[in-house]
Amino acid sequence: MVRKPVDVMVVNFNTAALLQPMFDALRKADGETLASYLVVDNASADDSVQRMAEVCPDALLLSNTKNVGFGRANNQLLEHLQGKYALLLNTDAFVAADSLEKTIAYMDANPDCGVLGVRLVGRDGDLQPSCRYFPTPFNMFVARAGLGRFFPWVKMVDEMSWEHDAVRECDWLPGCFYLVRREVLDQVGLFDPRYFLYYEEVDHCKRVKQAGWKVVFYPHTTVVHIGGESSKSVAELEAASRQISAYQIESELLYFRKHHGVSGLILHMLLVCLGDLVLALKALLKGRGWAAIHACWRHSVITWKLLFATRFASQPTR
Repeated sequence: MVRKPVDVMVVNFNTAALLQPMFDALRKADGETLASYLVVDNASADDSVQRMAEVCPDALLLSNTKNVGFGRANNQLLEHLQGKYALLLNTDAFVAADSLEKTIAYMDANPDCGVLGVRLVGRDGDLQPSCRYFPTPFNMFVARAGLGRFFPWVKMVDEMSWEHDAVRECDWLPGCFYLVRREVLDQVGLFDPRYFLYYEEVDHCKRVKQAGWKVVFYPHTTVVHIGGESSKSVAELEAASRQISAYQIESELLYFRKHHGVSGLILHMLLVCLGDLVLALKALLKGRGWAAIHACWRHSVITWKLLFATRFASQPTR
């Protein structure tokens, strides 16, 4: 069996309708020559497993009996990797015809690049955040409270006010198209299994950079990313859009405790409360009604509950 340069790793959760167009795009990108396909189905309630057998019968398919989360599902594929690179690809991300060839060529030519991301656009062609700064308690507070104009020197996580036309190093990259060198995986592993959803790539890029590798944004190919399809299905299945935000809140707590210590976690909690107070005052002054004020209160309550449920952000709840 010929070893192909890249293993495409896909985690599917209730996105059966996207599998055909996603694999069609990969085939147009010479995927049959360049890539092997590895898929984990995260206990989908639709016909994803049956659809996979029809769409890409050659793919290695693992079927979970329960949804174990994005990071853990990707970790299940590590023992099956054979290529020089691994490409984490969302089912709602559609590569261009040159995406595989160009990104593999860049990685081959730049052996110090550990993780590579590309230019991401939405269905309508609008640019999406593709090259991000690490979150901190303060820049998260500034962003959520809408106070950016008062702190112009703060590097916001999703800073977009720059030309996305040149290769540049960055802090972290979205996981919808995430090309990582096999040597990096051998050295630092993939995702911290404590994150059920959100912050997996942030944490991974942090560890990759600490190990001396570069994280690079490469703009010379474009991937169309619809975004939110799996999260939307979670909300539909569990009838709990609030639970989606709880996933993110929990991951934030785990991340800040891990990378900023107890003092950083305390600062984050104080700024969460201050941010909710600022938002509540804004809602009051602008006459947005009780629902908007209650949402701020509820966010603080959920954050504090999760702080205790995670034993002060030392362990996950699921």
